[in-house]
This record gives sequence, structure tokens and C-alpha cells, in this order.
Amino acid sequence: MRDFINKIRDCQDKNELENIRISILGKKGELAKAFADMKNLSGDQKKERAKELNELKDIFTVELEKRESELSEIELDNKMLSEKIDISLLSPKVEIGGYHPVVETMNRIISYFNNMNFSIEEGNMVEDDWHNFEALNLPKSHPARDMQDTFYFGDGRLLRTHTSPVQIRTMMREKPPIRMIAPGTVFRRDFDLTHTPMFHQVEGLVIENGDKVSFANLKFILEDFLKYMFGDVKVRFRPSFFPFTEPSAEADISCLFCGGNGCRVCSHTGWLEVLGCGMVDPNVFKSVNYENVSGYAFGLGVERFAMLIHRVPDLRSMFEGDLRLLEQFRV
Repeated sequence: MRDFINKIRDCQDKNELENIRISILGKKGELAKAFADMKNLSGDQKKERAKELNELKDIFTVELEKRESELSEIELDNKMLSEKIDISLLSPKVEIGGYHPVVETMNRIISYFNNMNFSIEEGNMVEDDWHNFEALNLPKSHPARDMQDTFYFGDGRLLRTHTSPVQIRTMMREKPPIRMIAPGTVFRRDFDLTHTPMFHQVEGLVIENGDKVSFANLKFILEDFLKYMFGDVKVRFRPSFFPFTEPSAEADISCLFCGGNGCRVCSHTGWLEVLGCGMVDPNVFKSVNYENVSGYAFGLGVERFAMLIHRVPDLRSMFEGDLRLLEQFRV
């Protein structure tokens, strides 16, 4: 017995230890042979011998498990020693990180309006129908709802399709004057070159008592903002329709790719549409119990801005995590 225990304790390899275990406890091992030899013993001798062999089996089992645990610790220590890193040494290759183009564009937008004394408001991504649609002059029968393919939950709630509900909640919580933007994530059931199911918007709202706010104020702030984002571009406003603003307009900039001469990107018009805007519709003010006020609102897609600034042709590539693309935006 002492020889076997010494073999177990002196063993330096798990494979060797397994061979020792088999030689002692295996079906053809020493203990199995000893149990087989009991057939020639008398009843009392057989009982005594069986007790002795079972005690030996327990001793060997404990010794084997103990040595296996010790060998596992030795293996782990050796592995950690071989993989250790001297953190005091300078790495020969230093990777410089950078913001994702969508995050970087969002930060630039927020920075501009923050400097123009706009507050930053946030809201829930899961909304109810009233805040997301009805309070914004989009009743259940309104045909404009078809423009926004919505993700609905079973209880009637939904993933917000724009950040406009933040404006509604802010107006219900505060009284004019209000000067705010609502940046955030929104969701629509759409997926192609220029649309993804999840994207980012920044919407703005300015409200004053009386008739202090006009469309001229809106044009001034947006022209200055678009030149801040895109450089020396021309800006124009075209009449459009949005349920929550009246009058409404879409703002275009001269094409960044052809300088306004006409190319495939701008459909040979020389202009690129970048955001929607307008004076807040009276029905929206009525929904939040505002009287004798005036205001304007605007909204833009952050991914659209990022694609134009960085000349990215496919919106989906911004969300695929391809380092070959993202590494190009390191500062």
C-alpha cells in the first residue's frame, strides 16, 4: 500500500496519474484482483478482508483526488506564468480609438444647439399611442400614419417612431418659453440602403408666449446650423406637409458631391434633402392645453447627416461593425 501511495504523491503528470488509478482501482487493477481472491476465504475471513480492501479503496481514492487537484493547480500556475504580461512595458502597437460616425455626428449636433441655449431632453423608447401619434395631430384614422411602419406591443404600446413624444411630454410638464432638442433612438419597420429598423433622430422645439416666434426665426437658426454641419453650402426651403406643423417645409442643401451641378447622388437636381421643419400646428398646442403661444419645430435623421458628411453610400454598413469601415473615422 505504501508503494502505491508514494507513486501517487510523486506523480507529476495527469496522464501518469490516470494510469496509476487504473492499475489500482480499474477492473483489472490490484484491488479487483484482491477482491477476486476472497473466494477462497471462509465467511469471517471474507468479511474482514472485504472491510480491509474497502478501507484501502477509500484511502487510494482520497489520495488520487488530492493529487489530481494539486496537478490542476500546478498546470494553472504554469499557464498563467507563460501568459503573463509585463504591463510596465510599452506596446509596440498602439491602437487609437475613435467615435462611431453616428455618435460623432450626434455629438456635433447636440454641441451646436447646446451652444445656442437649447436644453437637452430625453424620453422613453416605449411610448403609448396618444403621445406618439394623437397628441401630434395624428388621430387613428389619419392617412399619414401609413408613412410610419410601427412596432406595436400586445398591450397597444409601441416603440416610438420619432422623438416627438419627448416634445409633448416636455410641453405637458413645463410652460413657455421652451427651447429644447430631443436626441434619441427611434424605431420603424424598414430596412434598405437608406433605412434601418433602428436609427437616431434629433428634433427641436421652440415656443414663446404670444406671436414672438416666426418662420423667419426658424429659417435663420436652420441655415446657420446646416452651414455649421456641412460647410459653405446653399440652403433652400421647399413647401411640404407634416401633420404636426403648419406651414411645413423641407430644407435642402446644395449637393456635397457635385457642388450643385447635378449628379447621380442628387438625382441631377443639385440639391439634397436633409431635414423637415415648420411652425407648430395649433392642434398640437390644443392637445397640451397651450393658448396664445407660437413656436416652430424641426427634425432630422442623424444617420442621414453622417452618411453625407462621411460620404457613406449604404446606411446598413454603419451597423455591421466592420472595422475596415469604422477604422477610417479615427481622429
